[in-house]
This record gives sequence, C-alpha cells and structure tokens, in this order.
Amino acid sequence: MAPITERIKLLKGDLTDFEGDAIVNAANTDLILGGGVAGTIRVKGGATIQEECNKIGRIPLGEAVLTKGGNLKSKYVIHAAAMGFDEPCTEESLRKSVYNSLLRSFEMKLKSIAMPAIGMGIASFPLKEGSIIMLETIFKFISSKNYPEIVCIYLYDDVTFDVFKKTLEKLKGAYFDTNYLFT
Repeated sequence: MAPITERIKLLKGDLTDFEGDAIVNAANTDLILGGGVAGTIRVKGGATIQEECNKIGRIPLGEAVLTKGGNLKSKYVIHAAAMGFDEPCTEESLRKSVYNSLLRSFEMKLKSIAMPAIGMGIASFPLKEGSIIMLETIFKFISSKNYPEIVCIYLYDDVTFDVFKKTLEKLKGAYFDTNYLFT
C-alpha cells in the first residue's frame, strides 16, 4: 500500500476524462443529472446513467449511490447527494456525501476514484470551507482503509485549484508529513 501522502492527488481538468474505477458526481437527492458536473456526466456518459438513477429514485441528503459509467472512461459513477432541489449543501451534507462516496468505493474495492469540488459549484458552498471539509474527510477515511488506493480531486479552474492546494498545505502541518503530488 502506498503511503497516504501518495494516495491523494489534486488535478486540474475535466473529471469525466478520468480513466479509473469511478468518478463522483456532485448529485442532488433526486438523482437528476441536470447542470454542472452532473450535466457533463449526462452528456458524455449517455442516457443509461440517468436511467439507472431513475430506477434508484430519491436518496437521503448526504448519501451516495453507485451506477455504471455508461460511455465514460470510468467503470462507475458514485452519485454523492450534498444538496437537494429544496435542500442546500451544508457542512454536514458535504461531509456525509464525501464520506459515503468513499465508503461505496471501499465496499466495491475500487482502487481509483476521482471527485470534483462537491457542492462548490451550482450548490454554492463556500470554496475555502468546502476544501477543508473534503480534504479532512478524505484523509481521515483513507488513513484507516485500504480502498480506494488513490483519490484524485479534479478541479475545474485555477482559482479552485489554488484554494485546494493552499488548504492542503495548511492541513499538512496537522495531518501530513510530506508533500502531496500536484499536477
């Protein structure tokens, strides 16, 4: 098993181009693939992903469920419901949705997953606070589990990437002993 410091990567780019076991969709509780990350997944992944979501139906806020990846390069999509149409993204729902996404990957023994800045796009959760919640949750989870072996966080622009990188640097003193990989 690689050291924890090699199990998290910050990447800039399109999450849907990830070639690995699963990507995480910043979903809503109704599992409707509308705009943002979900919209891109719907367009690139094809109708079968939404059809599987429809069969699953509504999920609780903070929960995560798995579907196949359709036409995407990843085998699966983990739908993490940090918000609902009538429920905002909160600290608790963000923390739970990230944790439950990691738990689904652990249950499936997925080696590699990629996630976006969940809740920090359409849901408008504050970027700095959200980056702290996500990175702390990921670190705590993978420090006690062997799956996923690697977690990539795909960030869509320079501002978001820089905030996550700075947050990781600040958290490093408390949690981490060596540098993470930045690409």
